[in-house]
Amino acid sequence: MSDNTCGSTDGSASECGGSGDGATDGGTPIGGTADGGTSVDAPGDATTASSGTASACGASSSGSGSDSSSGSCGASKSSKTDEKVGSTADDFAADPGRLVAVGLGPGQAEGMTARARAALLDAEHIVGYTTYIELLPDDVIDAADELYDTPMCGEVSRTEEAVDRALAGNDVVIVGSGDPNVYALGGLALEIVESKGTTASALDFEVVPGVPAAQSCAARVGAPLVNDTVSISLSDHLTSMETIESRLEAVAREGFTIAIYNPWSRKRRENFETACAILSEHRPPDTPVGVVHGAGRDDEAVEIVELRELESLGETDLIDMTTTILVGNEETYVWDDRMVTPRGYESKYDY
Repeated sequence: MSDNTCGSTDGSASECGGSGDGATDGGTPIGGTADGGTSVDAPGDATTASSGTASACGASSSGSGSDSSSGSCGASKSSKTDEKVGSTADDFAADPGRLVAVGLGPGQAEGMTARARAALLDAEHIVGYTTYIELLPDDVIDAADELYDTPMCGEVSRTEEAVDRALAGNDVVIVGSGDPNVYALGGLALEIVESKGTTASALDFEVVPGVPAAQSCAARVGAPLVNDTVSISLSDHLTSMETIESRLEAVAREGFTIAIYNPWSRKRRENFETACAILSEHRPPDTPVGVVHGAGRDDEAVEIVELRELESLGETDLIDMTTTILVGNEETYVWDDRMVTPRGYESKYDY
C-alpha cells in the first residue's frame, strides 16, 4: 500500500516502478529499490517454512532461515513470497478474523496517527511491502505474532495473503505509507475480498487513514494546497501514459494546484519530461514549484523552484520515487521562502 508520502508512496504508488502501494503506499514506495528488500528481523522463536510450502492461510511462503514446517498461519514472524494466493472464502473453516488497512503517514514514527499505532499494536499479523515493514516502530514489531512482507511488484500477492490470513481467523493489518486510499491498496483489498466470495462486513474491514504525501510534503514548503488541488501520478504501471497526459493537460489548463506523485524512475524518465512540457505549456515559467524528497527521512531535501527549472532537476538526486512535486497555480507566490496559495479571504476581508 503506498501513498508515496514524499518518501512514502501513498502510496502507494505502484511499487513496481510506480506508486502505490508509497509515495509516494500511497501512496510511491518509501525509499524502495528495484531489487526488492530484506525481511524484518523480528524477535521470536517461530520457525520458517521452506520455499514453496503452503501455509495454513492458503499462500506459499518463502522463508529466510530454516527449512522446518510452517506454523499456524504463515511460516514465521517474518516471511515473504512472490506466489499468488488462489483460495476462496469457502476454503477456510475458521470464523473470519479482522482486516484493517493502516496508513503509516510519512514514515517516521512520530508522523503516525495515534489510531494507526493502536491498530498496529492490536494486530496479530502485519502484512506489507518490505520497506514499510522496516519502518515500523520496535514496539509494534515486538507486539505482532507474525510479520509478512513482499518486495516490489508484490502488491497483489501480499494483499491476498492479508485477506487469507483474516479469513483464517486472524486479526490482520495491511500497512502502507501515506493513506490507504491514495494510490494505495485499500481498494485492492476490497476487490480481493469480493473476488473470494465474501464481504467486507464479514471481515470487519476498516481503513485507518494516514497523512497523505501531498499534505505532509506541502507542510514542508508552506501552504501551497489550501485551495482546489488535484493529485496526478506519473506512474504508467497501472494507468496508461496517454491517460495521464490527458488528465494533466486538463488540470493544468484549469488552474488547480497540482500534487505530482511518482515523478521519476530509472525506467520512465520520459514521463517526467512530458509532464514538464505539459505544465510549461499552460503555466507561466515563473510558477512556484515545491519539490520535496524523502520527507521525514535522513535524506530529506526541500527546494522551491520556478517551473522553468523543474525539468533540469530530473537529472539530480532531488527527484526520484520518494519525491512529491507541488505545482502552484496562477495565484501562488513565494514569501519568506514559503509557497503561499491564497484561499480567497483577501477578497472578503480587510487585513
